[in-house]
Amino acid sequence: MAHRLQDRQHRLPVAQATVLTLPPASQAKQDVRPSWSALESLLCGAFAGAIAKTVIAPLDRTKIIFQVSSKRFSAKEAFRVIYSTYIEGGLFSLWRGNSATMVRVMPYAAIQFCSHEQYKRLLGSSYGFQGKALPPFPRFLAGSLAGTTAAMLTYPLDMVRARMAVTAREMYSNIMHVFVRISQEEGVRTLYRGFTPTILGVIPYAGITFFTYETLKKLHSEKTKRSQPYPYERLAFGACAGLIGQSASYPLDVVRRRMQTAGVIGSSYSTILGTMREIVTHEGVIRGLYKGLSMNWVKGPVAVGISFTTFDITHNLLLKLHQMGNFIH
Repeated sequence: MAHRLQDRQHRLPVAQATVLTLPPASQAKQDVRPSWSALESLLCGAFAGAIAKTVIAPLDRTKIIFQVSSKRFSAKEAFRVIYSTYIEGGLFSLWRGNSATMVRVMPYAAIQFCSHEQYKRLLGSSYGFQGKALPPFPRFLAGSLAGTTAAMLTYPLDMVRARMAVTAREMYSNIMHVFVRISQEEGVRTLYRGFTPTILGVIPYAGITFFTYETLKKLHSEKTKRSQPYPYERLAFGACAGLIGQSASYPLDVVRRRMQTAGVIGSSYSTILGTMREIVTHEGVIRGLYKGLSMNWVKGPVAVGISFTTFDITHNLLLKLHQMGNFIH
């Protein structure tokens, strides 16, 4: 009997020690986060960008056609362009240049969403808000830095996509053909024509878009006490973010497109101010610098809403799968 009591006394501390080594629930949840979260963000971002851009590709192509010409924009004219494109080239001609768009958008969206997550983490630790919603300025800064990083790394693909959107198939047969022909006939530097207005436009656009979306999610969480919005709420938040962001940076988007396509439309747009001056002189401020904005108010919010919603849902889904896998193991 005494021997049994002694044996229990010896075993008890061991059992207690085993229990004490278990991590708390909050810590266990943090440990579930995979070490390859950057790759996860890249994949989710690429998927989100591809879905969003494919949905609005016909409208995007039509907008570019108006942006690079002196033709006056109206809903009736936009419909006429879409219809004539369909009649002349068939249904899939409305998606001409979409392969170049995918080649650009998938890495662009992947880099943008992934770098946004990294910048949020970095700025959060710098400002003492690690794991929490950032204050307003760092929230804007994280979005601007993410957009700038993505634009810098993928700009030549944007140039190629703009050229394919405004030219016939006979001129450029595929993506590589655009690269080769521009490099041979206009020089490699042409691939970066319009880069400065792009960056100047991306800073407010990406900053405002991410800032608005993150702010709306934060306010929603505080009001409803739900940590995650429903999908339709995410779509609405993304639509608002896209509407505000694109309206703020639209004139620079027009300037960028004019500079990118100068080699094929017979114009000599070489500087930002020179391009702006020529557009305003010949077409006016509203009809020139804001040409196609009303179409952007349709396609922009749709694209941004789909993009943000797809990214959040797929990201959260992957995290849940990791949690389930960790629980099983």
